[in-house]
Amino acid sequence: MTDPMDRIAAALERLSPPPPPQADATAHPAYVWREGALVAARDFRPLPMDMLHGVEAQKDALVANMRRLAAGHAAQDALLWGARGTGKSALVKAAVAQVQRDGGAIALVEVAADRLDTLPRLFDALAPAPRAFAVFLDDLGFDAAADARVLRSLLEGGAEARPANVRLIVTSNRRHLVTRDIREQESAINPRDSIDDQMALADRFGLSLGFHVVDQDGYCAIVRGYAERYGLPFDAADAIQWATRRGSRSGRVAWQYVVELAGREGKALV
Repeated sequence: MTDPMDRIAAALERLSPPPPPQADATAHPAYVWREGALVAARDFRPLPMDMLHGVEAQKDALVANMRRLAAGHAAQDALLWGARGTGKSALVKAAVAQVQRDGGAIALVEVAADRLDTLPRLFDALAPAPRAFAVFLDDLGFDAAADARVLRSLLEGGAEARPANVRLIVTSNRRHLVTRDIREQESAINPRDSIDDQMALADRFGLSLGFHVVDQDGYCAIVRGYAERYGLPFDAADAIQWATRRGSRSGRVAWQYVVELAGREGKALV
């Protein structure tokens, strides 16, 4: 007769399956940190750098930083902040791929924003690997300064330093990552202390790159670049009308328009 405890243990194991197997940290261009394991990204296909328009200064700065990291030189943690859909996430992936094409020993590791508490375990997994890693936290933001203290400690000031081969690359719609609550500032004994606490996290990134809403000419240039690459017809008036209906001009809206245009033309984007 089966021991009841064995049946309970088996049921619990079915409810909580084991984590996925750990991928080889030297074998893949990109990974996802999932359930405490390093998992190879299924399909890492970032945009080529020349398809990202209107962010030339940001491209140069981030790629230069990634190259230093890949070469084992001093490199900065980076914060990419600004308007939605302006290419922050696309640039992170494109920059890593560019350095890889140039022969740099670097990989991307994407971490969900709600898994900050597991970063020390990820650092332990990456530290022995003979390559560099850009740990990517996408669309990060905090509702209160206290919520950001785990990341602040990891960036600077913690008892255990991050591995030399790892740097954090964060994107956010907020320049300071923390919501700026005017009521909290007004009720604070010293409002300046409240503001300083909110800004303290952003100050820990050595490289801060701003992304701003593109104007109409910039938006059309992005659409034209995509259209030319995929052999699609370009009609500025139609592209502008598409953006107007969505109430936004951005790289994301430009890409959505090109997807629509390719569908109209009966083409696939590969």
